[in-house]
Amino acid sequence: MSHSLASVTGVRTGTETGSGTAAQLAYSQLADALRRGVYGNGTRLPGERDLAAHLGVSRTTLRQALGRLADEGQLERSSQRGWFVPRRVVGEPPSVLQSFSEMARARGLRPSSHILARSTRPATFDEADRLRIAPSSTVLEIHRVRGMDAVPVCVDTTVLVAARVGGLVDADLEDRSLYEALEAVCGVVVARSSYAVQARAADRRSARLLQVAEGSPVLVGQEVTYDSAEVPVLTSTTVYRGDAYRFQADLYRPLRGV
Repeated sequence: MSHSLASVTGVRTGTETGSGTAAQLAYSQLADALRRGVYGNGTRLPGERDLAAHLGVSRTTLRQALGRLADEGQLERSSQRGWFVPRRVVGEPPSVLQSFSEMARARGLRPSSHILARSTRPATFDEADRLRIAPSSTVLEIHRVRGMDAVPVCVDTTVLVAARVGGLVDADLEDRSLYEALEAVCGVVVARSSYAVQARAADRRSARLLQVAEGSPVLVGQEVTYDSAEVPVLTSTTVYRGDAYRFQADLYRPLRGV
C-alpha cells in the first residue's frame, strides 16, 4: 500500500478501556478513511496485525470493526488475502440506454477512454447485415479501453457506417463519449439499442488490457444501436470485467386475454 497508516487513523486510540468503545472508535476511524478514499476501490487493507497496532486495539476488537464494515458492504474479506475494499460495480439502470461516460458520471466517477486503434475498411457480410448496408461498404472501426477512476472496466470494438460518421475519422475521441461525439460532430443521435450479453473467459489480449488473469470471467455484450428513424448507427462488441459490470433489464410477460 502507498497510503501511510497515520493518514488512515488520524489519532491513536491508545489503551483500550472497553471493547465496545474501542471497537466503535476503530470502526469510526476506518469508515472515515473509506469515505475519504484513503483505500481505493479494489485495494487491500494492511494486515490485521499492523492495522490493529496502529489503531491501538487488539485484533479481536479490530475484527469487530472490520466485520461491521463488511456487513454494511464497505469491505470484503478473502480468507487467503485479507480485507479488501469492494470494486464498484457499474450497470445501466433497467430500460435506460446510457453511454459508458454517462454511467460513470451518474455514479460520481471519472470516465476514461483510450483509443487503441482506428481505421476504415470494407464491412464484413455480418456487419453489413446488422448495419443494413451493402457488403464491402466502408465502415469505421474503433478499438478502445474504457475505464472509471483509472480502473479499466471494458474493451470495446465499435463499427460505424462511414458514410454517416465521416467526421469521426480524425476527431479527438480520447476520454470522450462516442454517443456525445456522434451527436456533436455528425448530428447523429442514438435512440435505441438491441443488446445481448453472455459470459466468457478472458482471452490473453482482453486479460492484459483489463488487468485481470487470463481465463477470468468476463461479460461480452453484442449491440446494434439505432437512431430515432430506426436506422442502424453502429454495431459493437464490448468485453467487461466480470467483477466490474452488472447487466440489468426490466422483463415483462405479454398480456393474455382477460
